[in-house]
Amino acid sequence: MKLIYSLFFLTIFPTFISHGKEVEKRQYTTRKITITEKSPSIDGLFNEQVWETIQWEDQFIQHEPYEGRDPSQKTAFKILYDDNNIFVAIKAFDNEPDSIQTRLRRRDNMDGDLAGIQLDSYFDKRTAFTFITNAGGVKLDFMVTNNGDSEDLSWDPIWFVKTKVVEDGWNAEMKIPLSQLRFDKDSSLVWGMQFVRFIFRKQELSLWQFVPNNAPGWVHLFGELHGISGINPKRQIEIAPYSVASYNTYKKEDGNPFKDGKDFNFKAGVDGKIGITNNMILDFTVNPDFGQVEADPSQVNLTAYETYFEEKRPFFIEGKSIFDFSMFGGDGDMSSENLFYSRRIGRRPHGYPDTGPDEYAKVPEFTTILGAAKITGKTKGGLSYGVLESVTAEEKAEIDYEGNRRTEIVEPLTNYTVGRVIKDFNKGKTVLGGMVTSVHRNVNDSTLNYLHSSAYSGGIDFTTYWKDKNYYFTLNNVFSHVNGSEEALLRTQQSSARYFQRPDASHVHVDSTRTSLTGFGGRMEIGKQGGDHFTYGSILMWKSPNLEINDIGFLMSTDEIISILYGGYRIWEPFSIFRSFRANLALWHAWDFGGINLVTGGNLNLNTQFKNYWRFSTGLNIDSQSMSSVMLRGGPMFKSPSGERTWLFVSTDDRKKLVFEANGFFRWENEKSENSQRFGVEINYRPTNTLGFSLEPGLYLKKQVLQYISTESFNSDPRYLFGYIDQKMASLDFRINLSLTPDLSIQYWGQPFVAAGDYSKFKRITDPLADRFNDRYHLFSSNEITYEKNSDLYLIDENQDSNTDYVFENPDFNVKEFLSNLVVRWEYVPGSVLYVVWSQSRNGSDPDGRFIINEDIRDMFKITPHNVFLIKLSYRFRI
Repeated sequence: MKLIYSLFFLTIFPTFISHGKEVEKRQYTTRKITITEKSPSIDGLFNEQVWETIQWEDQFIQHEPYEGRDPSQKTAFKILYDDNNIFVAIKAFDNEPDSIQTRLRRRDNMDGDLAGIQLDSYFDKRTAFTFITNAGGVKLDFMVTNNGDSEDLSWDPIWFVKTKVVEDGWNAEMKIPLSQLRFDKDSSLVWGMQFVRFIFRKQELSLWQFVPNNAPGWVHLFGELHGISGINPKRQIEIAPYSVASYNTYKKEDGNPFKDGKDFNFKAGVDGKIGITNNMILDFTVNPDFGQVEADPSQVNLTAYETYFEEKRPFFIEGKSIFDFSMFGGDGDMSSENLFYSRRIGRRPHGYPDTGPDEYAKVPEFTTILGAAKITGKTKGGLSYGVLESVTAEEKAEIDYEGNRRTEIVEPLTNYTVGRVIKDFNKGKTVLGGMVTSVHRNVNDSTLNYLHSSAYSGGIDFTTYWKDKNYYFTLNNVFSHVNGSEEALLRTQQSSARYFQRPDASHVHVDSTRTSLTGFGGRMEIGKQGGDHFTYGSILMWKSPNLEINDIGFLMSTDEIISILYGGYRIWEPFSIFRSFRANLALWHAWDFGGINLVTGGNLNLNTQFKNYWRFSTGLNIDSQSMSSVMLRGGPMFKSPSGERTWLFVSTDDRKKLVFEANGFFRWENEKSENSQRFGVEINYRPTNTLGFSLEPGLYLKKQVLQYISTESFNSDPRYLFGYIDQKMASLDFRINLSLTPDLSIQYWGQPFVAAGDYSKFKRITDPLADRFNDRYHLFSSNEITYEKNSDLYLIDENQDSNTDYVFENPDFNVKEFLSNLVVRWEYVPGSVLYVVWSQSRNGSDPDGRFIINEDIRDMFKITPHNVFLIKLSYRFRI
């Protein structure tokens, strides 16, 4: 399936190579169904007389693997329309009909033989609505934007398709309501159009309108659909009320009135989609519920940085591309940094109540989203826009002491706003955009003074192309401004993204009287993305120390200036033993705003597919000795040894029923300071077209001389305490996918997870910039450190006067977690869904660093589970 997506998305994401000659545009002329004619019934047979009134169009050309050749199998299509719908007939001829793959999967998650249409109904040559089906009738629909640079798989329009395998191939018959498309009122319309056909067993992609592999874009090269006239834009009005009933079981806690072993909950809400105009859509949700969403995978994070989790909630996924403002792009460590991180809305409450002896607390797991709405659209002049507004409730923890109840506020009433505009000029050769965000909290309780009362961020992005879009220049600038109490701003200055308290930082300092903070950042890039097989470019990125967007965005670190040089070479047509080949090289250099050289490094990676459809990729990173401002968690700079990282990936032919993937990641630092490995295997098995299994075991091993433990104080001087860690993590992801029909599926996911960290050889940092690594710390002797078993504390007698100078807790850990999710999904009518869900979690931890996998798994399943049984029913009314 991954190969299917990569091949198909080759038509969506430009391959950054220019074609160098003009491609002739094809035209297809449709006709309108008259009032005396009967519109087609969607059954995949094309046996209505109205289909006989128009000719088949069958001039396709191969795109992959051999560009420009005739396809191995013929494809033909017809298009009709009436006042309300577009009708599409696709005839996918095949001289081996028994080899047609009709695999059933959930919507937008399919493979097998594919065929479909893309429509640029705006005719802006940058946007396309995509409707694809596989031979089994599973839908894949998404919206293409920015001329192929972006796609939104969360776009789920209401449309109808039926497929049928016949003796000379397979048929697909579609009905696409005009209400799902965006176009302007005109007496005669011209739309951009593309048809695609993918033959699974051959991994062959063919197109109606030829687009070279080296084209710097996609939508602007579409063919044209003529003959549309006399239709009016349709306002889309859809209301979907829902109700949810859930029953929870968990371990009863004696004496705790909030944990009696079971809970029953019921809630209701409504989702809606209203077309203010044909080109302006309002989406809203009131009292939303996301109980059917799969849980986040287990993690153990020993770094100073926040863990990034993908968004999975449908309201925030759909149409998310318009709200994307990636600060630095790419796919590296900073690729997740963005002005808008929707997981901030409805997050776990910031606060937790202070409880005394014999007090019990009931704390909300997530902040309630009272409501959310977004308006998105695009004008005929090329202006795309989006506005999102959400309000989350004030959350209170309920505390019980011997039957007496009190409450504490743990999250204030909060308003989130995001606005985005993008305007293209000169037929998409120049693009100018902007974004603003705001967060306002009703901080009226002194216990929440550590939160910002308001936060603002924004940015401007600009891109221009020249020489047939072979060359480009991009510039974006972002700003941030946060307000709050002195306590809130002190917390911001001392957070892991800044550490202004660093004693050796001359360019930043802590100001305990601050009540606001303003910062900036940006990226500038110039490069070549076409002309031949080569690409190259240069990037400069910067984040000022004061930049803060984490109230509504995601930002890991600040105080950085990074320059990158990169180049690539790609061969997209089969040669020798290869089906395709790509190599990339990059070099980077980083400084802080004080002028300190942080790191210099480079990367080389290779990606290839062989003619037997196996894949292989590998790469090597080399980093110089680096300067870390976060290693000591607010202490001075620490000089870390140079190091190397390498990885490899191999997968077998994913056309087969049984597919294997294996990957490995290896990191080592010089002076024997760190050595880590990560191994993964994925096994996918599809015994039938309706049933699939996957098994994905993973193992992570790490040995590191310096793992941060805590910062203590001795004689008013800080002590940065570290230990040697032997860390092991193991997990096993198991999935079952059963699709009984394209609209009825059963999915199960389970993940046992075990992680352990065994600390030893405790030490304190003495000279963080010493030339030799071993001279940067002092290893505690047996005369200096004592372990007290009863309190599980380590006692330090640094001056060896028989008195304890400071202590720290035993950092050893053993975490055991099992997560599972069983979801039955039935879309009983288009847009209306019934979910039946069973979720289970088992969580446990011990201050024991031993990793004994069989005992850990046994102990995991001795933990009393938390079960959630849920039924959710929604019905979508179309008005």
